[in-house]
Amino acid sequence: MSYGISAALQAAVYQKLLGDAQIGLLSGGAIYDAVPAGAVPHTYVTLGPEEVRDASDQSGAGAVHRFTVSVVSEAAGFGAAKSLAGAVCDALEGAALTLDRGRLVGLWFERASARRTGTGGAIRQIDLRFRARVEDD
Repeated sequence: MSYGISAALQAAVYQKLLGDAQIGLLSGGAIYDAVPAGAVPHTYVTLGPEEVRDASDQSGAGAVHRFTVSVVSEAAGFGAAKSLAGAVCDALEGAALTLDRGRLVGLWFERASARRTGTGGAIRQIDLRFRARVEDD
């Protein structure tokens, strides 16, 4: 197993999100690898935590990556956040991403959680969890 593919997978996911027209429209182009300091837009997408497990077999080195993409919105209600989260799922689930290192075998949606955060629950956050199976060359 190698964690070496992690950066390539993250870069490919980020580029896929940046290049998706629907996500760009719904987020106003606010898609972050890391949320910037200071003021942020009222609605944005950010890459989140990742867990990686070995999935090597007789054919070679591999890993399963479970990662989170979060949609954060100050819009009233969950409607805007859910529309954007749906666009993120549409863009990533089953996507054929090209990695700078290794190969993506598959990318699947696993689960989502939606909750209110912030002072008085004014912020809506939807965390989308995906599973990616990768193989190293």
